[in-house]
Amino acid sequence: MAFQRVKPKKIYEEVAEQIEKMIREKEIKPGDQLASVQTLAEQFGVGRSAVREALSALRAKGLLEMRQGEGTFVRSYDRTVISHAISTAVLMNPKEIRDLLEVRKFLEVGSAGAAAERRSEEDLARMRAALSDMEEHLDDEAVGERADVQFHLAVTKASANGMLQHLMNTVAETMTANMGDSRRLWLYADSSSAKQLFKEHQAIYEAIRERNREQAEQLMFRHLDKVERTVWQFLVQKQNH
Repeated sequence: MAFQRVKPKKIYEEVAEQIEKMIREKEIKPGDQLASVQTLAEQFGVGRSAVREALSALRAKGLLEMRQGEGTFVRSYDRTVISHAISTAVLMNPKEIRDLLEVRKFLEVGSAGAAAERRSEEDLARMRAALSDMEEHLDDEAVGERADVQFHLAVTKASANGMLQHLMNTVAETMTANMGDSRRLWLYADSSSAKQLFKEHQAIYEAIRERNREQAEQLMFRHLDKVERTVWQFLVQKQNH
């Protein structure tokens, strides 16, 4: 008789399972707002990063939705949607991670170009706020990584393309749920890496501010291509050990 190996669950997976069970059993109903990340972390007795990853996983599965400036809300429980959603319960293999990074690159290069043509002053303000957080927390990889994601989402929002925004939100949440803290450690290994990432984001912002579509696309491509190669190199080294 052959048995499958048992994979130990990560903390965020256990948190996600508990919240999903409560939604499925209608202890939490569609339209209900979840408590803040800090409150949930205290209630579950886990760190805030585990709660954030759990919420990202559940959003990617279609169970939760984030409303800007309001919080996280429960969506209707739909087994059909969940079964066809991107799987976030199992860690993606290296090939799938590489494919995901490539999809992100395709989406974001186009987003940067569209943002250069369509951005508003409000869009630019959102990008500046993310850049400010990145610069202010060069020695804090957790804050820096979150600001990184917020910058890219702000660029996509500036594209004024709702479908593109939806796709990018799904990709960002899937990366967070599947790669978690690992991605942060690969890209923010030291302050010099964080400083270089900040400069790359700043250059992309300037191109968008100047409405230079070609430069915005080129800078975004170079930035994400380097990120993709960095992550892939880490995965190859990890496999060889």
